[in-house]
Amino acid sequence: MKSKLVIFVFLVSLSCLGQKQFEVFFDFNKDFPNQSSILQLNEWIAQNKGIEITKFLGFCDSIDTKDYNKHLAERRIESVRELLEKSGLKFNKELDKKAYGKDFKQSKIQAENRRVTIFYTEITPKPVESELAKQIRNSKVGEKIKLPNIYFFNNSARVVPGSEPTLYDVLCALQENPKLKIEIQGHICCQTKVDVGDVSTARAKAIYNYLLRNKIDRNRMSYKGFGVSKPIHKIPERNEIEANENRRVEILILEN
Repeated sequence: MKSKLVIFVFLVSLSCLGQKQFEVFFDFNKDFPNQSSILQLNEWIAQNKGIEITKFLGFCDSIDTKDYNKHLAERRIESVRELLEKSGLKFNKELDKKAYGKDFKQSKIQAENRRVTIFYTEITPKPVESELAKQIRNSKVGEKIKLPNIYFFNNSARVVPGSEPTLYDVLCALQENPKLKIEIQGHICCQTKVDVGDVSTARAKAIYNYLLRNKIDRNRMSYKGFGVSKPIHKIPERNEIEANENRRVEILILEN
């Protein structure tokens, strides 16, 4: 090496069969990581909660006998395993552990040989299906589903930013169910006769355009405004709750 070795833990960038490696170093004849290693190990753990440990390799320097070194390497593996277990990291069900006494290619720098190599893979979290996406997936042809938390700025078709999670749920449902076809239906509240400015159609179209921009085939969607012709509550509404329930967007399942 070009400079004197400083004992510490470092992340090896190479990967083996999709696995990454992390190395922990020990002082001479010790089975617990040295102080620098502990500090670096704690930092590594904090940054890698979503991983699964698959394998441990334990090593010793060339001093002492082969059998003694192998037992020391086994103890080093166990001490690292216990630290990771206490930190809440996950272990593969077929966790592999191998200890080497002297039967490995040793570095000329003895401190580099006193180590445990941790092999791990990153866990890809499974996406959690929302209740709305689940409802759409399990829906039948002819069923209407009210889209919760879809809000617009007053008397306009501009969607309030807080509505984005619901829009995303509908998008995911269409992406994950390629046979699904829908009609987007807009409704308004409060007006007793006509939908001034055809706001209900404009709002339904706003949802349609969002899905279209996100690569949903236009042949799988249509939109329609109903104004105040299909209220849930009698107009004029008695309170804001009833008004909000009349002021809604629904999807009609055409095919699924």
